[in-house]
Amino acid sequence: MSQPHILLLGAGKSSGSLIEFLHTECKKRNWRCTVADVQVALVKEKLAPYPYLIPQFLNLEIEAERIALIEKADLVISLLPPFLQATVGKDCLQLGKHFLSASYTDPALLALDAAIKQKKLLFLMEMGLDPGIDHMSALQLIQQIKDANGTITSFASHCGGLVAPACDTNRWHYKFSWNPRNVILAGKAGALFKANGNIQQLSYPALFSFRHPVQIEGLGELATYPNRDSLTYIPLYHLETAQNFIRTTLRYPAFCEGWNWLIKLGCTADDNDMNTEGMRYSDYFHQHLTHSQIHSHNIPPHIMQMLKEIGWDDDQLISRKSGSSADILQEILEQKWALQPGDRDMIVMLHEIEYTQQNQQYLLRAQLLVEGDNEVQTAMAKTVGLPLGIAAILILEGKISISGLHIPTLPEIYIPVMEALEHKGIQFQEQRIQLS
Repeated sequence: MSQPHILLLGAGKSSGSLIEFLHTECKKRNWRCTVADVQVALVKEKLAPYPYLIPQFLNLEIEAERIALIEKADLVISLLPPFLQATVGKDCLQLGKHFLSASYTDPALLALDAAIKQKKLLFLMEMGLDPGIDHMSALQLIQQIKDANGTITSFASHCGGLVAPACDTNRWHYKFSWNPRNVILAGKAGALFKANGNIQQLSYPALFSFRHPVQIEGLGELATYPNRDSLTYIPLYHLETAQNFIRTTLRYPAFCEGWNWLIKLGCTADDNDMNTEGMRYSDYFHQHLTHSQIHSHNIPPHIMQMLKEIGWDDDQLISRKSGSSADILQEILEQKWALQPGDRDMIVMLHEIEYTQQNQQYLLRAQLLVEGDNEVQTAMAKTVGLPLGIAAILILEGKISISGLHIPTLPEIYIPVMEALEHKGIQFQEQRIQLS
């Protein structure tokens, strides 16, 4: 292959560190790299410090444009919204291109596994932070325990994108460092996990009341809520005999309590249509208060202070003319929770693995803390983007040579990627505690 060509689709919030990485690595190797986005001003702004990269405007809805761009590449990295992954993936299969994404695996792509293998392509999904680094780091720890003849009885993995303590300036202890839409709709499908040998299911209204606090060294107590369907990962992690298996999202306790009230008020509904022409932030919240039949005096004072902080009494006009409750909430929160110049975010990940070894019971805690540099070069961008960039280089150099559709649970993938991430300062701190 002469002068490989990488195509990055999407230049949004999570792209900063990946763009910087691809600029450095492609320039060093004399490879080509194109970064395409529907917002031409955004992609030009993101690429201004990186003259070696090629900016490209792309309207994904125009199939001929999409095909023409993908056809020129050897490998495609997608940071597009999840609903676009199948469309781009099918194009890559048709055109014979490797495909990488940080998104959860789309069922429409799973059905193409045999065809992907037949063309000797690699489609690597869930190759970001969560999912991504969580899989790779967990599998390393699990294999380490099994190699020492340990038997795992309980597995819990927690991850969250938070604001760095020095930049934490609101009662929710949260600011957006990734796709706000994903935050607004998080948990809508409820959650499945395994506890004490039994399958547990939580509906969306119950999710943010889940009680399993964890202690994070340097931060104190954080709250967790179960993340989607944990059960699908049990066979991939080869932990069928574990009595507990759960993957969760980390937030500060105040966030979960406050979000519970937004759910009760109906502010996160995405199946309705509101006429918001001339509506103020305060009108939006008070309308939901009326429809929910909740009396304002029943809202605890500290929650009311949190609601006031995000616009309960705010006279600012909503810019949209219509939308669902969730759409309007997203607009409001994007104003209230934006990272300000100089703000830094923080990624927190914790694995808690209980196991027995030589008739002794142990707890292995592995913790990762990554702090962003500023509001653009965020910890979220670093931990989502770098695994994708590292994997792309390894694939094009022939150092990852498997084919088919995969997530990074194979040692051929996670060993070299985690080794490269350590060189970038993304490293877990491990602690073993004897329980009995």
